Amino acid sequence: LLVSKDLGKHLLEVEDLLQKHGLLEADISAQTERVQALNAAALKFSELEGYQPCDPQIICNRVNHVQTCLEELEELAAKRRKELEDSRQLWTFFQEMEEAEAWIREKEKILAAKSCGRDLSSVLTLTNKHKTMLGELGNRRALLHQTMKKGEKILAKKSFGSVGIQEKMREVCLRWKKLEEVTGLHQQRLEDALNFFQFSAETDDLVAWLQDTYRIVSSDDFGHDDYSSQALLRKHRAVVDEVEKHRAAVLSLRKQLALLAPDHRQGVDVQIRVVEVEQLYGEVAEVAVLRTQWLQDALAVYRMFSEVHACEVWVDEKEQWLEKMEVPEELDEVEVVQHRFESLDQEMNSVMGRILDVNQVVQQLVDGGHPSSDEVQSCQDHLNSRWNRVVELVESKKSQLSSVLKIQNFLLEC
Repeated sequence: LLVSKDLGKHLLEVEDLLQKHGLLEADISAQTERVQALNAAALKFSELEGYQPCDPQIICNRVNHVQTCLEELEELAAKRRKELEDSRQLWTFFQEMEEAEAWIREKEKILAAKSCGRDLSSVLTLTNKHKTMLGELGNRRALLHQTMKKGEKILAKKSFGSVGIQEKMREVCLRWKKLEEVTGLHQQRLEDALNFFQFSAETDDLVAWLQDTYRIVSSDDFGHDDYSSQALLRKHRAVVDEVEKHRAAVLSLRKQLALLAPDHRQGVDVQIRVVEVEQLYGEVAEVAVLRTQWLQDALAVYRMFSEVHACEVWVDEKEQWLEKMEVPEELDEVEVVQHRFESLDQEMNSVMGRILDVNQVVQQLVDGGHPSSDEVQSCQDHLNSRWNRVVELVESKKSQLSSVLKIQNFLLEC
């Protein structure tokens, strides 16, 4: 049993042989105690004085022979245990290498079947799964490193069965290296896909914002009076500031596109998308400028109408006063009226300045092609006409006063 060359053909068989060898060692241990007891009893016969049933030398030779046989048996048992343990170490190495190869094959299939996702959500899910696999890869790398050390120890012993260990180690190392390369490539593809879908998502968000903003800046609501137009203009200026803030994001699209993987950045759809965003932003910025001008024009119109109304109120008041006023014939009363006309001249100079401002605003609106040009001009003409009427009345009354003064002065001289 101890000189058997059967050291097992796989790990389970070696474990079975080791178990059987353990039983044999226990049997040898038990027999050792028995042999020692028998040898001790036999040696007593070689020490007898007087009658000796057997030659003492024969007894000693016999005891030495049995002890030598027992020692040889123990040496054989120790030798076989070492051989079996070496065999177990060898087959453990091969089994661990087979497990490593099976794990590598499994991951190769997974990586070969994996896609890079269809949208941002699926790419993020695949990226998280890939991170988990990278953790498994690190753990398996440590185990494989330990197994490789075992193989090197077996080779260093130069024991039986070391043939094929070097080849197996080289083969597994090559497959492992290939797996890491494939894993790295897949990780790069995932990163490329993630960058692309993030770019697409940010572009979609930018497009949605631009479309909403376009609806806002293209509104035809310019207010219905001075107050509402001012409120709309304040809101619009805030929108214009936001449009300007988004300029950098639009300008950076081409830089971001250039950083994408060739497969993604060379796609016709994505390039068209960038051009569409740039064009849409240009339209939004252009319409925003136009709306600013339209709101300012609307505000100018409402302020002009307000100023016209104020001027016409003054004109109404003075026109009624002039039409009802009768030039007195008494000198004292004439002087009082004359003082009133001096105050009126000051008021007219002030109102005349306001009317000139109105005419200037109207001219600017007309030259700018304001849609309410006809209405504004009509309002201007009406105001100017009434102003001229007041001027005529004032001149007429002044002329009458002048005539009365001349007559009164002539009478005084006479």
